[in-house]
Amino acid sequence: MSSAASSDRRAAVVIEDDLDIRNLVSAVLEQGGFAVSGATTGREGVDVVRQEHPMVVTLDIGLPDIDGYEVLRRIRNTTDCYVIVLSGHSDELDILSALQAGADDYILKPFRPRELRARIDAMLRRPRIGQNALHPPARPAAPTAPAAPAPPVDVPVTPANVLRNSGITVDGDARIASHAGVELPLTKTEFNLLYELMRGNGAVRTKEELVRVSRGADYRGYNFVSRTDERAIEVHIANLRQKLARVEGAPDLITTVRGVGFRVVPRSTD
Repeated sequence: MSSAASSDRRAAVVIEDDLDIRNLVSAVLEQGGFAVSGATTGREGVDVVRQEHPMVVTLDIGLPDIDGYEVLRRIRNTTDCYVIVLSGHSDELDILSALQAGADDYILKPFRPRELRARIDAMLRRPRIGQNALHPPARPAAPTAPAAPAPPVDVPVTPANVLRNSGITVDGDARIASHAGVELPLTKTEFNLLYELMRGNGAVRTKEELVRVSRGADYRGYNFVSRTDERAIEVHIANLRQKLARVEGAPDLITTVRGVGFRVVPRSTD
């Protein structure tokens, strides 16, 4: 099942072997303005993703040919699109495996169509890493008036959205986190969490708050935060800590506040 994407519609791919679920997910996406292509096997799904270059992919883990986690890894090797895993498995190991393989979200079957739509809408409100590279901005027109004089070289200018702590720099506008000038390979969600924690300037952020950060700042609709959502945040934080720990000389920035959430303690940037 495939529908050709018109130039003014966003593409989505549904990888699901159950016809009823595939039709339901496709209907939800089409209502959201997507041109939807479907696939019933993992191999077919990977091929369709490579052909369609979708913005959103929904993926069933229990596919008849290839393990769903392997399908997810293959998708991640070719695109940074949003991937939502739809699964009937609620075991923590399944959730961790999907998130560690690169999923942006994990929704249990049976799911509520309105919840799926709300989560997709929330993800689309988050800037996508790499979108500027895929769609570079148009060259600005030549200014018609003289540009303002540059500030004296001895006056430091620090953008408001640039945060620094213990050698880690997070640029909220460019969506880049770096250490000693080297960019850290963070996912969209990892960047959002790190930015929020550093922006807190030592304040504790609860898991529930961080769930909503991962969904998007303007998230509306399905506001319930489940234990599965909170476990997903724990996994994202663990992955983020591992990436920070790989940086030579990088401190353990993120502190766990037992029973509450996480915080970043302000430290010297020297």
